[in-house]
Amino acid sequence: MKKIEHIGIAVKDLEVSNTLFAALLGKPHYKIEEVASENVKTSFFESGPNKIELLQATSSESAIAKFIDKKGEGIHHIAFAVSDIKAEIKRLQNEGFIVLNEVPKKGADNKLVAFLHPKSTNGVLIELCQEID
Repeated sequence: MKKIEHIGIAVKDLEVSNTLFAALLGKPHYKIEEVASENVKTSFFESGPNKIELLQATSSESAIAKFIDKKGEGIHHIAFAVSDIKAEIKRLQNEGFIVLNEVPKKGADNKLVAFLHPKSTNGVLIELCQEID
């Protein structure tokens, strides 16, 4: 893994949270994107070499809506940048991690993504991200 790519934060209201994080970080978000397949709308902020991704559910059936119902707003996942997501999935499976997406899928911000189950990572949802060429 190369670095922390972003930290994902589940929010109830993207507009309210965009205002809050713009004030906190001293600059506006650089992108808003909807990922229809995940029923989520995202907003990205840069913070040094890393990013903050705000995630708002667009459906009550989305993972973000269920997360907020169960735990409230807050940190949802930590994403790590990888060079070869398929090789990293295999490596992590061989290490005993539970991979939720054996086949990477298209995510936000021009990335292929896969997730590791929190049961195998001390309760933290881990996302692997590879830039799409």
